Amino acid sequence: MTEKTHASLAIPPRDPNEGRALPPRGREWKRTKIVIVIVLVVLALGALRTVVSDIMQSHAVAATTQDNAKQYVSVVLPKQVEASGNTVLPGTLRGYVESPIYARATGYLLHWYVDIGARVKQGQLLADLDTPEIDQELAQAIAQRDQTGASLGLAKSSLARWQQLRQRDAVSQQELDERQSTYTQDVANLTAAEANVARLRQLESFKRITAPFTGVITQRNIDVGDLIDAGSGTSRALFALAQSDPLRINVQVPQAYAEGIAEGQTAIVTQAELQGRKFEGVITHVSGAIDVPTRSLEIEVRLPNPDGKLRPGAYVQVAVHGESRMRLMVPGNALLFRAEGPQVAVVDANGNVKLHTITIAQDLGQTLEITSGIAPTDRVIINPSDSVADGDHVEIAEPQKAAPANAASSKAASSTKGVS
Repeated sequence: MTEKTHASLAIPPRDPNEGRALPPRGREWKRTKIVIVIVLVVLALGALRTVVSDIMQSHAVAATTQDNAKQYVSVVLPKQVEASGNTVLPGTLRGYVESPIYARATGYLLHWYVDIGARVKQGQLLADLDTPEIDQELAQAIAQRDQTGASLGLAKSSLARWQQLRQRDAVSQQELDERQSTYTQDVANLTAAEANVARLRQLESFKRITAPFTGVITQRNIDVGDLIDAGSGTSRALFALAQSDPLRINVQVPQAYAEGIAEGQTAIVTQAELQGRKFEGVITHVSGAIDVPTRSLEIEVRLPNPDGKLRPGAYVQVAVHGESRMRLMVPGNALLFRAEGPQVAVVDANGNVKLHTITIAQDLGQTLEITSGIAPTDRVIINPSDSVADGDHVEIAEPQKAAPANAASSKAASSTKGVS
């Protein structure tokens, strides 16, 4: 119908916009659901991210804890060194004869004739003593001897007269026996008096202090006017005398090197202060037994010293010949001290620790010479902890590489340039 028709029928005209339909309510609900789903998905993704992060963090903590629980150690292989056949041992030079000289008589020192460093011969006068007590005792003993001699003369003449009287029966046998006993007693008294005089004269001769052997004076402990006591109990030595040619050295050879040591072998002696010089000695005495506390064999080396270059008391190194063999050397900081004896910790192929009891042939300070207990292929732990035990699992740490020398020098040069 047209508008005219509508007007004729009294129907109002229709608004042209009235016929456009509004969005239905279902479409709005659909949009709402989409928004809700998106929000839920975002929340789920956030929760999933949090859970994954927690799981990854817990795994990282577990891995870190496991890494921290691992025990890392540094290992070295025993170094094989071929022995040269000579064993170098420490020793101290001694005079072939050494003796402190004491006084045999008590008195005052009148004079001394030699000082330290003096070379003296056997019987040479070293000092004089003043012994007034001994002199008076000797004079008294001589007088007593003379008195006893006079009594003996009278007893002898009386015995001769009484023997003649007895032949004429003028005296009894008892009286003759008494005269005989008196004579015999006087003879014994004279012998004792002469022995006492000889003793005191011998004691008086000790006022002259003489050298008992040829050597060099190494000590002088007296001066003029000192009171000298006889004997060596509480008194001090007047002199110390040493024979410096030849010298002798007493050396303790470890049990591991004792085999093959015999008298007559040559020993090379060196002294640190005499660089480049070697002195040849001979083994003159070998102890017949191993010393139990030290597990060593004592030997004596005789060393000629005609020029006096070596001095008694000096520290020297003695090289004695031994058997040639391969030796295993390990660092000294690999040693463990346990009740079972000296041990080292070895890491096997599975990373487990095994404690090996070893036998130390020689302690060289920073290194140890081992004769038994380890093999050349064993991985020995250095600086092991005190708590290490058999069966512990360890990880071997990678050795750190040293920085190149040129890098260090360039760094030092740059720092110096910056300072300047």
